[in-house]
Amino acid sequence: MDKILKCALAFGLSLIAPLNSLGAVSLDSCRNMALRNNKTIRLAEEGIRSAGYEKKAAFANYLPGIDFTGGYMYNQNQIELLSEDAKLPTMSFDPATQTFKYNILTTPDGTPVKDPSTGGLIPTEVAVIPKEAMEFDTHNVFAGAFTLTQPIFMGGMIKAMNDITKYAENAAVAMKNSAVQDVVFGVDQAYWTVVSLGEKKKLAESFVALVDSLRQNVQALLDEGMATRSDLLTVQVSLNQAKIAQTKVDNGLSLARMALAQICGLPVNSDLRLADEEGPVTAEAAPQDVNMTDVYARRQDLELVRQTINILGSREKLALGMMLPKVAAVGMYSFSNPNLNHGFEKKFGGGFSVGATVTIPLWHWGRDYNHYRATKATTNAQRLMLEDLEEKVELQVNQARYSFNEAHKTYEMTLSNMASAEENLRCAQIGYQEGVLTTDDVIAAQTAWLAANSEKIDAQIGIRLCEVYLSKVLGTLGY
Repeated sequence: MDKILKCALAFGLSLIAPLNSLGAVSLDSCRNMALRNNKTIRLAEEGIRSAGYEKKAAFANYLPGIDFTGGYMYNQNQIELLSEDAKLPTMSFDPATQTFKYNILTTPDGTPVKDPSTGGLIPTEVAVIPKEAMEFDTHNVFAGAFTLTQPIFMGGMIKAMNDITKYAENAAVAMKNSAVQDVVFGVDQAYWTVVSLGEKKKLAESFVALVDSLRQNVQALLDEGMATRSDLLTVQVSLNQAKIAQTKVDNGLSLARMALAQICGLPVNSDLRLADEEGPVTAEAAPQDVNMTDVYARRQDLELVRQTINILGSREKLALGMMLPKVAAVGMYSFSNPNLNHGFEKKFGGGFSVGATVTIPLWHWGRDYNHYRATKATTNAQRLMLEDLEEKVELQVNQARYSFNEAHKTYEMTLSNMASAEENLRCAQIGYQEGVLTTDDVIAAQTAWLAANSEKIDAQIGIRLCEVYLSKVLGTLGY
């Protein structure tokens, strides 16, 4: 049993190990993991699948529909057509007149004799229909019908419904693509945030080592009587501040890794190491001019609005179809028990019937026409919304391009500032060794060097983030 438990434990650890040690993960790998595990995208995919089924269901309206209707009814009373036996007068053929004449009682001279009580003629012969012969057992009635209905002209409503489902499927695809771009944008932001904090961690470690080196030099000078206790305390305070800043960067980096792992669908404690942490981050070139028509065509949020306009346009046709005549062919096979096909029979019997139905709306107090005008107004409002969104997208693109260019220029300035800060630090260290400058001067130079390097990292990552945002607003963000 112990061996079995050990084997199971080893197998479980082998499954967990890859999550805790993924190695260097590239940006594309993070994107793919996030896209596979994101539930919003999976919901959008289900929406596309649902829209596809609705499209197939709408197409089925072109085809004939077959339905079955069945029923059973129990009646308390049966049908009795006569309340008593019926006595019907008879007729005989008269060869002399070549006609049929009623068999009635007459006097010897041929005068008909009338009944004194009713005033009617008195027949000499009658045909008797028994009361029981006109009684029908309808206590238990079974009936059913198979109906086939083929639409011929429905006022364009079937085509409008098919167009609506087609545009709804396109809208679902655009919604998914928009969700994918949002996920990719979030992954890129989290990814470059981790890279930025990774670079700042290296910078914090270098700064701590730099200040600690100064502390050691000041301690040596203090031991030789060439520095004061105040100088050492000043450097010690600067070293403590550097270590605090290093701790904050370490904690921020850990949290940023957790956030990226959560977006990628991994456990938050995954040891996620990024490929861009292994080398320096390079800045990209500024973008060229863009064609706004192409941007409008690529933007999935605008595509969603365009498909909504198409859906509303088809709804106009649907509302218009409500006011037009509708024609359909109908075929039916109906049966019942009892049936009247050959008299009254206590068994199932039925037959076929074929026909056509025509429905012509005549007067509904403007209900359908007002509904048509309402859908038309909704479509116009959606078109105005699209125009407004396109104007905002153009402004958004210009703002993103300006931000990108500004980030690029900022990066170039940070390179110059960093070179100046490195030279200033070198001169301060030499001046302190020569006794010309104080420890405050060296600490100030070190702080300026730290700020210049930090600004360079921020500018590098700023270019990356601006590039990602610009790609998103241009609709070119890869996914």
